[in-house]
Amino acid sequence: MRSNILIAAAAAFPLITTGAVAHGTSADHHASNQEVTETTADHHAVEAGDLKIAHPRVRAMLPGQPSGGGYMVIENTGSDNDRLLTLTSPRAGKVEVHTMEMNNDVMVMRPVKGGLTIPAGETVTLEPGGLHVMFMQVEKGFQEGESIPLTLEFEKAGKVDLELTAGPARGSASDTGHSH
Repeated sequence: MRSNILIAAAAAFPLITTGAVAHGTSADHHASNQEVTETTADHHAVEAGDLKIAHPRVRAMLPGQPSGGGYMVIENTGSDNDRLLTLTSPRAGKVEVHTMEMNNDVMVMRPVKGGLTIPAGETVTLEPGGLHVMFMQVEKGFQEGESIPLTLEFEKAGKVDLELTAGPARGSASDTGHSH
């Protein structure tokens, strides 16, 4: 068990020690409840139902790295909670939302069970060192500058198709991929 945690920690180490600076926007708008709106002069958000999803991005992967991290900000402007139920991507065999925390000097990463709740009137940030999207069983690593397709399925907002832009594999740990 401890070796599994250490293996997961080694695979995730690039996720917590590097940053991403690229921004993604949704190029595909297949869902009828999904649209892109401009939120600042240089950023776009995807809207689905009461949710606004901004700053979708991944980090480029290092050679031989079997998994990669994805990040975004999800704002629920509604009066009811919503829940992220599933994530899929043709670039990964498995995609999950993971938590990351230190436990007795060991980094522990675990999937979020039962879906990720997006509380009414609140914002959930998926970022390096905390909640994040984990792309696993990746056959071809993400390369800086390319777009990685990701479909999110929410309990109320339905399916949302995103394109996550791959930023550099290395950067500062405090870099959340956007500036204000």
